[in-house]
Amino acid sequence: MRTHREIYQPNPEFAANAAIRSMDAYWELQNKAIADYEGFWKTYADEKIDWLSPYEKVLDESNAPFYKWFTNGKLNVSNQCIDRHLADKADKTAILFEGDRGDVEHISYAELSLRVNRLANLLREEFGIQKGDRVVLYMPMIPEAAYAMLACARIGAIHSIVFGGFSAEALKDRIEDAEAKLVITADGAYRKGKPYMLKHVVDEALEDGGKSVEAVLVVKRNHEEIEWVEGRDYDYNFLIKSQHAECPYEVMDSEDPLFLLYTSGSTGKPKGVQHNQAGYILWAQMTMEWVFDIKEKDVYWCTADIGWITGHTYIIYGPLAAGATTVMFEGVPTYPDAGRAWKMVQDHKITQFYTAPTAIRVLHKMGEHEPEKYDLSSLKVLGTVGEPIDPPAWKWYYEEVGQGKCAIVDTWWQTETGGHMISPLPGATPIKPACATMPLPGIMAEVIDHDGTPKEVNETGLLCITKPWPSMIRTIWGDPDRYVKSYFGDAVKDGKPVYFSGDGALVDDLGYITITGRVDDVINVSGHRMGTAEIEAAVKKDPTVAEVAVVGRPHEIKGESIFIYIVLKEGHVNADIAKHINELLANEIGNIAKADHIIEVPGLPKTRSGKIMRRILRSIAKGEAVTQDISTLEDPAIVEQIETKAREA
Repeated sequence: MRTHREIYQPNPEFAANAAIRSMDAYWELQNKAIADYEGFWKTYADEKIDWLSPYEKVLDESNAPFYKWFTNGKLNVSNQCIDRHLADKADKTAILFEGDRGDVEHISYAELSLRVNRLANLLREEFGIQKGDRVVLYMPMIPEAAYAMLACARIGAIHSIVFGGFSAEALKDRIEDAEAKLVITADGAYRKGKPYMLKHVVDEALEDGGKSVEAVLVVKRNHEEIEWVEGRDYDYNFLIKSQHAECPYEVMDSEDPLFLLYTSGSTGKPKGVQHNQAGYILWAQMTMEWVFDIKEKDVYWCTADIGWITGHTYIIYGPLAAGATTVMFEGVPTYPDAGRAWKMVQDHKITQFYTAPTAIRVLHKMGEHEPEKYDLSSLKVLGTVGEPIDPPAWKWYYEEVGQGKCAIVDTWWQTETGGHMISPLPGATPIKPACATMPLPGIMAEVIDHDGTPKEVNETGLLCITKPWPSMIRTIWGDPDRYVKSYFGDAVKDGKPVYFSGDGALVDDLGYITITGRVDDVINVSGHRMGTAEIEAAVKKDPTVAEVAVVGRPHEIKGESIFIYIVLKEGHVNADIAKHINELLANEIGNIAKADHIIEVPGLPKTRSGKIMRRILRSIAKGEAVTQDISTLEDPAIVEQIETKAREA
């Protein structure tokens, strides 16, 4: 139902049975959190987590911002996701896998337990993986990736998943930073009906790096021929058969690390975001129940890759902790045609569908009328993640896919937050298109100035979380100083540093928060965040490049595309510079880092102190007139020269 203010009210039939059924219920929860913050979280920790030994204190702020939650409590995340469900859900489908070629596998909770235990035994007994060891996963979207995550959690190893589209160089950097003992990969997988390969990337990454790696465990998925390194590479499919079906889980402390996930930042080196046990799994489950309103018979599909935080929290850990059925999909939603996703919704009777605005725009563009060819009546909640969604895509998603009856939960969160922070509640929140709406109960998100002053209505400010929350990042692996500087060095409230997300936002007269985009040097391409410094560092490896500046440019499908300005060294001419740079980016980072625009310019706009004025470069990339004051530049004339080059490109 819609109002004159373009506000869409919750479906009354859905709201009647929702976990949070009204805004009154929302405010009741939020006011409880405001009045007794620790008491609020204690209620849910006691209700949702199967503690092996009780915690002593809800929140320890004595060493802020290195907060500790549920101190000295004991649990095991694989128990939280599997074992505790076996009494009443053993035969229920835990993971519904559909391969690129249409092959389907229903993996029950009992079967999941068997496969995870066998792999946990293999890791522990055959490879000597112990509590605290790091295991890197470079995997396609196949069930074995989920087994590996949960097996690591079972024995207390710390997994670090590297997105399967990253290059050997990027993989090597992450292996070395984590000092991984084992790499788990696959020969490859299938995409668009054809096999593709992964194992060779691992081989290349370990050729001249990754000295900490003692073994590589290879899953045979596409059964293409690969090279095997004797004494290092092991066949998962062969070894797993002889493993025992029972594996005692490790008793873990609330604050033991669960996983590392590397994300790009404003410096060239990726950051190893560390998430810990109890707080992370608690919020993963709570948000599944609140934001997706997951119910016993639901079939839930998040289309992300497990290489990103969305795949961690909302394909594996959140759904399984909630005892749900989660869909894993190997392929792409536009193959063999733009109806693939909707056919899957129809065939599997999917109830919650969670994807990125980029995917929505592609599906809209390639198959505007495809949804009407399929029975999508099972859908109850639609979700969007990774970047702000534009109103036209939102409208098509709501009207054509959701048929005007499904709430769209436009979720804002980050790798560092662990789970949703700002989102509509499908049974309660009146929805404003392309707006994240309000913080979830227990989350204190505010739009403020650097000094903590709240911004006026519709005035852009810094999106900050002003109280610690259970699923928050605990540190940057091996670099606690960078953790403090990256997240707690830009804003204060009541005289204390608070978490700054790096995003700008504004609050409207309804109290709704709209995300306006990054305020630091990070580009969001198809929902994948990449630091401009990381891209620039890769480009500078070209021996002909003297200087480089990378900015984002709006893109109707990707959200943002990469725009690169290059200054060549004196005396160098390179007619194929764009081709060479994109080949370099593909090798150094991955195909996702390829730029849509690469232009050679005579110089960059710099202040007299040498600082590059990126705002000017962003304006030029967008085709906008440069309105910034250029009088302070070392060479103001360079701006017009760059504009001319950009027009010619």
